Amino acid sequence: MSADSASVTVPEAVASGKGKDFSTIALIVGFIGLSLAGVGLLLGASQHNSRYAMSWLLGLSFWLSLGIGMLFLIMIWYVFDAGWPVIIRRQLEHGLAAMKWLALLFIPLILVSLFSGYPGLIWKWMDPSYSLPGGETVASDVLYQAKSGYLNVGFFIARVVVYFGVLVFLAERLRKVSFTMEQDGDVKWARQARILSAFGIIATALAATFAAFDWFMSLSYHWFSTMYGVWFFAASIRGATAAAVIICILMMQNGRLGGGLFNRGHRYLLGCMLLAFTVFWAYIVFSQYFLIYNANIPEETYWFNDRLFALEGGLSAWGWMLLGLVFFHFLFPFLNLLWYKTKVITSRLMFISAWIIVFHLVDLYYNIIPRQKTVEITDANPMGYVVSPVIYNGLDIVFDLAALVGVGGICVWAFLRSMKTVEVIPIRDPRIESAVNCHE
Repeated sequence: MSADSASVTVPEAVASGKGKDFSTIALIVGFIGLSLAGVGLLLGASQHNSRYAMSWLLGLSFWLSLGIGMLFLIMIWYVFDAGWPVIIRRQLEHGLAAMKWLALLFIPLILVSLFSGYPGLIWKWMDPSYSLPGGETVASDVLYQAKSGYLNVGFFIARVVVYFGVLVFLAERLRKVSFTMEQDGDVKWARQARILSAFGIIATALAATFAAFDWFMSLSYHWFSTMYGVWFFAASIRGATAAAVIICILMMQNGRLGGGLFNRGHRYLLGCMLLAFTVFWAYIVFSQYFLIYNANIPEETYWFNDRLFALEGGLSAWGWMLLGLVFFHFLFPFLNLLWYKTKVITSRLMFISAWIIVFHLVDLYYNIIPRQKTVEITDANPMGYVVSPVIYNGLDIVFDLAALVGVGGICVWAFLRSMKTVEVIPIRDPRIESAVNCHE
């Protein structure tokens, strides 16, 4: 038996080492990034430039999707009473510490929509006077009128509160149950977590689905897709699994999960999950594309047409990005993860996980950033609008990176601060011995 998969006792694993504390640095970096992203948010509001404001939504959505994916994974593992991921679950519980801060970071998006003097800055349907092609406004748009019972500011804010209420409650409650079991070792907490997860999966699925509808799909409120929530679910769990790999490998390398605690068996099983959700993500994205084009309903197909085709003909830059997602977000990781060695060799698994995280961001960028701007109807542009470019003027990328780093800094700070409160692994969990000695 190799040293990597040799039997390890819980005391040996817990005593394997402690790493340095970088939480203060992460918090400072987070504040700096958020400050710069806040400048973009205010600049966008003052100039009626939605692109700068969208950076905040992009950065927040990226980290929130990872948090939602982590919440799903924890609850799925509880429901199936899985033994092997108990050690990994503890690291994801630390990740959930950021959920309440992510809820607070959504507030600026609400405030800038209500008080900037330009309510359609992010979500166009919030501005009844927003001009549409042909001289119509949002208020006179038949499609908006049909959806106005759902797409109105008051109900939108109420739903935001409900979504984050569900996510924060489940995140904090699951953390409390797990951490309390550290203190008294009572198995009733494991049973409570399993029962909570059984209901929590349904609540989280509904919250994540309708949040994707509200925050992303309604950016182009004419469009609709019943599969959009499933895309967000698949993308979130895939991103969270890749993040779990990166977190555990980094912790193994700095000694916190040393001593054979995070072993070949864990890496192999996480690699299998990455492969499974790579296939599932591709299946959902292709199915959405195929069914919409097969139905050929203009209110549905235009969303893809906007991204695929340039006015002068041929593929647009967004169309090339979609092809990039096909080859680099599906085909490249799929082919790599078919190999056994990719799943078990640390450097290879780390690389492919980082690759998936990067293209998860590209996937969100493709879904969130393209935005129609109303222009004069001409023979060259009979639709009466143009789609925002992939890169607006370079400053938008600066604000994108600032938001990603800023929100990420807060998430890392919350994660590192949570790590100080409990043992590195749940030593009193009833499945901990089988988790420590996980094998393929």
